[in-house]
Amino acid sequence: MKILAIGKNYVNNIEEVASNKNGQQIIFSKPESSLVTDNKDVEFPSFTNELIYEAELVIKIGEKGKNISEADAVSYISELGIGIDYTAKDVLTAYRDVKGPWDLAKGFDGAAPISSFKPISNFSDLNNINFDLKINGEQLQTGNTSLMIYNFAEIISYVSGFMTLEPGDLIFTGTPAHGTGKIFKEDRLQASIEGEILLDFKMV
Repeated sequence: MKILAIGKNYVNNIEEVASNKNGQQIIFSKPESSLVTDNKDVEFPSFTNELIYEAELVIKIGEKGKNISEADAVSYISELGIGIDYTAKDVLTAYRDVKGPWDLAKGFDGAAPISSFKPISNFSDLNNINFDLKINGEQLQTGNTSLMIYNFAEIISYVSGFMTLEPGDLIFTGTPAHGTGKIFKEDRLQASIEGEILLDFKMV
């Protein structure tokens, strides 16, 4: 199973979408060991003092495909969930300074808590899905897929031009352009799609 993620994929206003499309999507990966499922609590990593949260919709691939056209891409999605893309920002900064890879800052154990998934057929308009993140009861992130620079179909088509997508692969599709910040021990995170809490855990 592959876990892929797209960076810098949301804008604040729908008018900004077209001007931000340059054909070069920012894609990175996380190892399977970064996943936390079933709303289990997540251990705060000991090696960082600057852990950053990003709430993201996560698409699950249901069918094997390579060089998928944008027109066909949505048919390759089986389910939709929500997750947190954690970044150890201080680790990332240190490696960026020496032009190193992102792996340790993005792929550590617990770096990808994810919710249960809903069938994609539950969503009538993939370009108008609301999601949000509350931390300790305070809403800190809200997003809508209409504000994506690259939508689900464009992401799948682009990625499949480089690598074969297989059933069970997960793609984190980007975080809202505002509201990310630091997370701390004992924080409780609750992430929702269309008002339904699907992800609910604490940092310990």
